[in-house]
Amino acid sequence: MTETATPLLTGLVAATFTPMKSDGAIDLQRIANVCDFVLGQGVDGLFVCGSTGESPSLTIDERTAVAETYIEAAAKRVPVVVHVGHNSLSDARTLAAHAQQLGADAIAVVPPSYFPLSSIDVLVECLHHIAEAAPETPLYYYHIPPITGVDLSMIELLERGESLPTLAGIKFSAPQFDELAACVGYGSGRYNILFGCDELLLTGLQAGIDGAVGSTYNFMAPHYRRVIDAYQAGKMDEAKQHQAVATARVEEILRHGGHNAIKAAMGFLGLDCGPPRLPWKPLSDEARSGLKQGLTDEH
Repeated sequence: MTETATPLLTGLVAATFTPMKSDGAIDLQRIANVCDFVLGQGVDGLFVCGSTGESPSLTIDERTAVAETYIEAAAKRVPVVVHVGHNSLSDARTLAAHAQQLGADAIAVVPPSYFPLSSIDVLVECLHHIAEAAPETPLYYYHIPPITGVDLSMIELLERGESLPTLAGIKFSAPQFDELAACVGYGSGRYNILFGCDELLLTGLQAGIDGAVGSTYNFMAPHYRRVIDAYQAGKMDEAKQHQAVATARVEEILRHGGHNAIKAAMGFLGLDCGPPRLPWKPLSDEARSGLKQGLTDEH
C-alpha cells in the first residue's frame, strides 16, 4: 500500500439506499434527488450498494446501474465508495472493474460467506483476487461478522497488508472496541478505519476512528455532527446527550423491524426511497404509524 493510494475518508459517510418502485424494480430516476438530499445533510462521502443499498438482493446489472447513477449524481462533490462484495468472486471482480472504470474513489468488499471462511490466508487470497480487477482503486475490507459470520482477526488482516497493495482500510461494523482501537493504532494510523455502528458513534470516536459509515446518516447527519463537534470540543456530557438521542432513534427503528424499518425512516425523515425488496417486506400500516410517531417524539 502506498500513501497516495489511500483516500483518507473522514467524518460521516452515508450508506445509501437503493430507491425502488412499488413492484420492487429499482428506480434510477430517483437517485439524483436522493443524492442531493443526502449531501445536503452535510455528509462527507457516500457508500453505495452496501447492506443499506440491498446489494445481496440486486442483480449484477442492477448494481452496476445504481453505482453508475450515484457516481454521476454525486459529481465529485464527495468521495464515493462502491461495495463490490459477492459470494461469487468472479462477479465481485466484474463489479470491482466496473467501479474502477466509473472512477469510484474506492471499493469495499464484504467476504464470501455462504461457504465457511475461517482462515485469514483464504480471506487474503479472496481479497487479492478481487483487487486484481481494480488495481488502481483503493480497497476497504467490510468487516460485518453479525451478517456474514466471518469473524477473523482484523489485526491479522492488516498485518498481511503488504500482500494487498491497494488495501486502504476497514469498514468495521462490529461492537468489538478493543480490536477497533487496535486497528486504529496499527502502524501508527497507517490504515483508514471507519466505524459502522451508528448507535455507538461516540464510542467509536473515543477509539480514535477516522470516520463512520452508516444508514441513519442519510437523514440524521446534522444530529450526529453535533455528537462529533461536542466530542472534539471536549464537551463529553453534551456529546453523550446527543448520542443518547441518536441511539434512542436507532433503537426505535430496529424495534419496528430491520432494513424495512430503516428504509421507512428515510421516507419519514428524508426522502421516500420506496419499499424494500424481498425477502424484506414493507412495514404494516400499524408499524409505520408507530415508527413515525416514535421518530417524531422528543427523546
